[in-house]
Amino acid sequence: MVLLAIDWSAVGVKAAQFILSFSILVILHELGHFLPAKWFKCRVEKFYLFFNPWFSLFKKKVGETEYGLGWIPLGGYVKISGMIDESMDRAQMKQPAQPWEFRSKPAWQRLIIMLGGVTVNVILAIVIFIMITWVWGEEYLPPQNVKYGIYADSLGKSMGLRDGDVILKVGNEDVRDEFKVPSQLLTTDADNMTVLRNGQQVKVAVPESMIKSLSKTKGNSLYSVRFPGIADDFPKNSNAQKAGIKKGDRLIGVDSIVTPYFQDFQREIRKRKNQTVNVAALRGEDTVRLSVKVSKDGAIGVWPLGDIEKLGLYTETKKYSFAESIPAGFSRCWKTLSNYMTGLKQLFTGRVAAKDSLGSVISIGNIFPGVWDWQSFWTLTAVFSIILAFMNVLPIPGLDGGHALFTIYEMITGHKPSDKFIEYAQMVGMVLLLGLMLYAFGLDIWRLFR
Repeated sequence: MVLLAIDWSAVGVKAAQFILSFSILVILHELGHFLPAKWFKCRVEKFYLFFNPWFSLFKKKVGETEYGLGWIPLGGYVKISGMIDESMDRAQMKQPAQPWEFRSKPAWQRLIIMLGGVTVNVILAIVIFIMITWVWGEEYLPPQNVKYGIYADSLGKSMGLRDGDVILKVGNEDVRDEFKVPSQLLTTDADNMTVLRNGQQVKVAVPESMIKSLSKTKGNSLYSVRFPGIADDFPKNSNAQKAGIKKGDRLIGVDSIVTPYFQDFQREIRKRKNQTVNVAALRGEDTVRLSVKVSKDGAIGVWPLGDIEKLGLYTETKKYSFAESIPAGFSRCWKTLSNYMTGLKQLFTGRVAAKDSLGSVISIGNIFPGVWDWQSFWTLTAVFSIILAFMNVLPIPGLDGGHALFTIYEMITGHKPSDKFIEYAQMVGMVLLLGLMLYAFGLDIWRLFR
């Protein structure tokens, strides 16, 4: 039943975007290691996109390097001679060091090679943010343009939000985009919101328990922007269309209940599963009443008008010249990193639960939209690039930051950790990282079938 309920066409589009984005990030990250390794005369034995235990989907040797495509899309790697990495090539490390090996190079060269991937990811994120800002500008829905206010969802109501509110501030930070308030709550330590209610500014508390609940639903249970229910399209075998509802009709009532907004209409319909209801629709200057069958899922088969400008909810777009987009791109990159670090802080302090925040490639892929959108694609690629850089620079054995830490220790003390120590540290780090990946993957499988 779960598999039948999945929109596989949307899944395919999401998967294609994820694979393309991930491939770009992995190839450029590994290129960040590959190029300085070659500059410093290290021998690079392999350059792989994705991992290839037991076999490869494709491989070709050019010069001294084998280029290939693995079959497990969880990353990629370059194998540099004389380096203790995930390949755990003990046989090579037992041999005397050769001039072309990583371990023979000065510490400063090894440090540059190790941090090359992180450096490329940071530069890539900045460049993408600059180009996004220059090409598309910045579109947002300011609070003053939220004509009908919000529709408070279950969590929003329990927090104290009311239908018709307009959110002005999250903590002491002004709201610039009404669509991004949930993400503001998840990436700040705000304990209150300021809303405009019946012409008055009102403070609404944000308890820590609410942040955990918001994290669990990925921000989808707080509120939606309210809009009138104007019929725009119908799925196949629509009960609404069969009953006589037409495109352009404004749905204003269910039985004796007045529904001035689509969210009101949707709520009343969902209460009447498997029933026949009387729907009032405004058609031009006339009100028509139609008898419509509600499905077992609580729907009548009508898609509302979603064009926010036609609904009177005007977004604003700030355009940037190329020169202006450069500092704006840097700013967006830093803001993204800052938000991510705040999210990690909330995770480690218990403000959000790990089981609600962690996710594997399934969660990451699901973030992409179900239709191909280049602006969203490049935005998410930039976000993942800066996150990948941050995660890789953490001083954990098995990551670039772990290797860099040992090298910095050597540069400071003049003593290089033994190969055996580095080998065991690498093994511990890889076990920890693999365990975390399996845990995150298990959480995603559990969420899917839940």
